Amino acid sequence: MSKESRKTLIWLAVYAIAMAFLETSVVVYIREMYYPEGFGFPLKPIASNIAVIEVWREFATLVMIYVVGAMVTKKQSLRFANFLYVFAIWDIFYYVFLKVLLNWPESMLTWDVLFLIPVTWVGPVVAPVLISLLMIAWTLILHRFGYHKNSKLNRTEWVLLITAALVAIVSFTEDYVSYVNGRAEYSYLDTGKDLFQAATTYVPTDFNWALFSVAVGMILVSMGLYVTRIRSMQKRLEMSQLM
Repeated sequence: MSKESRKTLIWLAVYAIAMAFLETSVVVYIREMYYPEGFGFPLKPIASNIAVIEVWREFATLVMIYVVGAMVTKKQSLRFANFLYVFAIWDIFYYVFLKVLLNWPESMLTWDVLFLIPVTWVGPVVAPVLISLLMIAWTLILHRFGYHKNSKLNRTEWVLLITAALVAIVSFTEDYVSYVNGRAEYSYLDTGKDLFQAATTYVPTDFNWALFSVAVGMILVSMGLYVTRIRSMQKRLEMSQLM
């Protein structure tokens, strides 16, 4: 990895950690107002306008994460890598700061609300942390090989990564969606119920570890294919230069 890449990753990590503390602070305020006795499921009812603001706050966070990563490089593959890196460190340190400030989560298997777009995502804390560690690994790999010719991800690698992301999302949303679909009063298209109303009665019961494992496996396969391909290409280039 080049000196420039190492310097970039250090500054991005500083940004991500500071952003994680900001995110944690917001959650501390919310829990002080809505969960003074401690966070748990089902979620407390909140006003619709506050829920909408929360969704837009999450969207703004994603924009901030992408923009800062895109500003430090012109290469599209490294912009993607930087997005993964900042997101991953932000997510991990979000839980670190929650543990420091609130002594929560109780364990890595504690359930948490992970995201709200387009529906509520839930899962044990260990699941998003594991995904974040894989994202950091991908970033280091892309920065290690990202400046070489033809180092962009190929179609197979992209398909594996995108499919893995979709499978992981399903694993995080499956339990909640099944709950909503099983209760007529939360049929949004028929009754026009508030999008977040179901969360006020929903208690997580099952996380699809098998599906999540498939997503993790696909990420690892895509990583292995990429490293093998780039190294093979480098060896062929070295051989041709010796001839």
